[in-house]
Amino acid sequence: MGRITTILFAITAWGALGGAAEESGDAGFEAFLASLRAQAAARGVSAQAIEAGFAGVTLNRRVIELDRAQPGGPVNAPPPSFEPYRRSHVDTPRIERGRAIYQATRARLTAIERETGVPESIMVAIWGHESSYGAVTGKFDLPSALASLAYDGRRRALFTDEFIAALKMIDRGVPRERLKGSWAGATGNPQFLPSVYLRLARDADGDGRADIWTSEADTLASIANYFADAGWRRGIPWGFAVSVPAGLDRAGLAGRTVAPRCPKVFERHSRWLTMREWRALGLVPLDRPWPGDEVLATLIEPDGPGKTGYLTTGNYRVILDYNCSNFYALSVGLLADAVER
Repeated sequence: MGRITTILFAITAWGALGGAAEESGDAGFEAFLASLRAQAAARGVSAQAIEAGFAGVTLNRRVIELDRAQPGGPVNAPPPSFEPYRRSHVDTPRIERGRAIYQATRARLTAIERETGVPESIMVAIWGHESSYGAVTGKFDLPSALASLAYDGRRRALFTDEFIAALKMIDRGVPRERLKGSWAGATGNPQFLPSVYLRLARDADGDGRADIWTSEADTLASIANYFADAGWRRGIPWGFAVSVPAGLDRAGLAGRTVAPRCPKVFERHSRWLTMREWRALGLVPLDRPWPGDEVLATLIEPDGPGKTGYLTTGNYRVILDYNCSNFYALSVGLLADAVER
């Protein structure tokens, strides 16, 4: 058989081995890198980008350990309290730094919001949440981390695709030394995966490159572009805090569908009702007026009955698209509110 056919056969055989990382050692990793080279070339990555991207790639067992240590918890364990998370993520330093950025970049933020409909404060809050406004973007070598995770095999298809996307970033003009980030492959101020960068990163300062590492303009515009692409609806809040009457029939308001994605996240939400219907049930906003009567929202009480509840709109679901965690989405919304006050 021809050389390319032989390589592709080897790739197929390697994929059938599943998570063989523990048994194969570094020699197995080198063989796997050869298969990645073939896949990258087959998907249109230039020879120059392949050479640059593979330079210095090594097996990083630490990222494999971190991936395997991701929290799961017992299936029926009660969810943790939101309040400690809120205090650590919507804290005074993050609010003050966000307000400074918000005030210093109003002209740029206003222009981006006018174009995309994504609120200025949401852009800033995502930046603050993801990387503390660029202070913590990660120091892992992205090609090494992604190749190691793909080699491990637990989520091989995902990380193989992200590895090849990282090589395509080089073809787009991203310097190889810029490819640093989290152990899971997220990079830059907004912590985009390589595939997200290729699809949604924007050049807002006109220098011809989408620089999400050092350009404030590109960072904010890229975040807004992500949210616009995910379906953010102009003029509708993400949600707001409410007091909930003690006698509310929560069982009667339970959600009726099972979400295909992140079902554990969505099962904590009530079914959808209009703002008019929520008002009639006795809920009262704590820090803002009611939006339009026909705006739909679900109720979530992250710390249980008797504590602060939140009515969340379809735009809250857009924040969940960025990171499918109720605690994350709530704290992004609350940070955005604090930043613009």
